[in-house]
Amino acid sequence: MFEKVLVANRGEIAVRVMAACEELGIETVAVYSDADRNAGHVEYADDAYNVGPAPASESYLDQTAILDVAERAGADAIHPGYGFLAENAEFASRVEATDGLTWVGPPSDAMETLGEKTKARTVMQEAGVPVVPGTTDLVDDPDEVRELGAEYGYPIAIKAEGGGGGRGMKIVRSEAEVAEALKSAQREGEAYFGNDSVYVEKYLEAPKHVEVQVLADEHGTVRHLGERDCSLQRRHQKVIEEAPSPALDAELRTEIGAAARRGVSEAGYTNAGTVEFLVEDGEFYFMEVNTRIQVEHTVTEAVTGIDIVRWQLRVAAGERLDFTQDDVSIDGHAVEYRINAENPAEDFAPTPGPLTTYAPPSSIGVRLDHAVSQGDDIGGDYDSMIAKLIVAGEDRGHCLDRSRRALDHFTVEGVHTTIPFHRLMLDDDTFRAGTHTTKYLDQELADDALDAAVARWGTDEVSGDTSAASTDEIAVEVDGRRFDVVVTDGLPRVARDGTASSASGGNSSGGGTVDVTTSGAITAEMQGTILSTEVAPGDDIAAGDVVCVLEAMKMENDVVASTGGTVASVPITEGDSVDMGDTLVVLEE
Repeated sequence: MFEKVLVANRGEIAVRVMAACEELGIETVAVYSDADRNAGHVEYADDAYNVGPAPASESYLDQTAILDVAERAGADAIHPGYGFLAENAEFASRVEATDGLTWVGPPSDAMETLGEKTKARTVMQEAGVPVVPGTTDLVDDPDEVRELGAEYGYPIAIKAEGGGGGRGMKIVRSEAEVAEALKSAQREGEAYFGNDSVYVEKYLEAPKHVEVQVLADEHGTVRHLGERDCSLQRRHQKVIEEAPSPALDAELRTEIGAAARRGVSEAGYTNAGTVEFLVEDGEFYFMEVNTRIQVEHTVTEAVTGIDIVRWQLRVAAGERLDFTQDDVSIDGHAVEYRINAENPAEDFAPTPGPLTTYAPPSSIGVRLDHAVSQGDDIGGDYDSMIAKLIVAGEDRGHCLDRSRRALDHFTVEGVHTTIPFHRLMLDDDTFRAGTHTTKYLDQELADDALDAAVARWGTDEVSGDTSAASTDEIAVEVDGRRFDVVVTDGLPRVARDGTASSASGGNSSGGGTVDVTTSGAITAEMQGTILSTEVAPGDDIAAGDVVCVLEAMKMENDVVASTGGTVASVPITEGDSVDMGDTLVVLEE
């Protein structure tokens, strides 16, 4: 077994890997950026090294810096977690080529084969696994995409070859959308995965997203650990995952598990991985392989009792899987809720800021994977996740009832979160019935339902919010009985200079949701990085036109004008960092 493992990641997954190492008696090394000097994973590790500035491209994606740290720290293995370099075959190859260093993951050649979606489709077809109709060759010409649209019928999906999680995927519903969608998919592929290659496949309108967890050792043994249902998504990003899937019957469950095993065996795959499928009308189609640990591996651990991360380390150390396929059984039901710093009432816009209150739930059936504590800042440099809440029960109904209790006792203030959305889902008939598809949130859930959920269950305190009055909740005791009392504009505040001020803070600057077009200027709704500008001085624009593309918390957001006018100036360029309220485009008076 290894003596010291460098975890090339941050946040909750870094802590999760370090916990598995700790149980195996392995020392751990953290890497961190300037923005993460005081992060939870840094505190948890036995040793920690700075690898660069806040931008991931200059720190967590800096292969040379991470390999240098591994050498300096005396690490004998690198675990990549998920995201960042986890599916980078080039980095895995560099680790494999370094004397005394082991890659905790699949072989780099298998990663290259399965990580590039066109190659993966070919492998799966050879293994007899059904695939969605599409190309096995890359495309880079809009005319070629239009020809494929005519062949398959619209809608079609343009997908980044190195992509995943909806990033680098654009849905095209007509010929007129092809050119811009192709450009956007290529841009996202380059930005997120360093690969602007794309391919095209038929887009299924209302599928379930079902994925199978696999483990394979270096001695030819492949096991699957059952499936997860990840159908509840917004903008192709998973928000709630569960195991097992409520959509599969016993026969389909057996078939899809066997298909996943055949596919990874054909590729010569080892370690942990996930084979993702789309399920529609009783048929399943291969979508992609994630050659890493998944965010949602937790629900599989909950229902199987198998520690997947521990097995990643054991397999990388050359050990054999010591259980048969028949030994794998599913006990009960588990659901993972992603607690993100996002505002569901504002199209899930990221809301970075301080966790002025952070009080997660506990008790029976509740697991929490996180790396934050009260007072920490949720920055805008990385994704918006605060924590993962995993709830397990005897069956799906019991699990959802237990989830309601857990979410009711999860208190976060300082930032908006997805907690109100999750609580809304627990009262949603479609979700409770398990009949939701990947399109449910984007196409069927009413915006006013999200608005009402945030108003009912959202945080009372969001950093930067201003309003006519502020409220505070305090506990008082009368004759031995506790009461929670809400005080409006009644509690004094102490400023940084020691002087008292009223709770209303009348001179505080604006916050919350900013109208993108204000006083002749189109402003940023959130902190982020400019990916592209879509207008130039002299252009006439109308309400709803996209003026630029802004990346915030690893998501690409179109900035649109709320009113029309003529562009006077564009004070931003590609690559600029902007803060909430910064001017992006100036319109003529």
